[in-house]
Amino acid sequence: VQLQASGGGLVQAGGSLRLSCTASGFTLSNYATGWFRQAPGKEREFVSAIIWSGTVTRYSDSVKGRFAISRDNTKNTVYLQMNSLRPEDTAVYFCASYQYPYLDGSYYSEELYTYWGVGTQVTVSS
Repeated sequence: VQLQASGGGLVQAGGSLRLSCTASGFTLSNYATGWFRQAPGKEREFVSAIIWSGTVTRYSDSVKGRFAISRDNTKNTVYLQMNSLRPEDTAVYFCASYQYPYLDGSYYSEELYTYWGVGTQVTVSS
């Protein structure tokens, strides 16, 4: 079982990036999926999540209106489109599969995510 986050890079403030999370060894489309990030010296924090069908999404207040999560279950992949990037978005971004197909009231808690991918670095310059 493996998750792999990709698509990170260096971008100027105001720019955009699209992250991808691909799975191997299990069917990611059977589970809700989340994105988290960890900035240097800070704890890992919730960014966004999406249920198995893609019809329900959740965002942290800090990215709401700028980021969009989506999924293509035919490709076993979840995406995070990041627009209007800010220097404070600089972090390593991780994807993870939730314990259920749906999101319950604790979707922002990393303890409830089962499998984690290797992160991808996003750096936003001012």
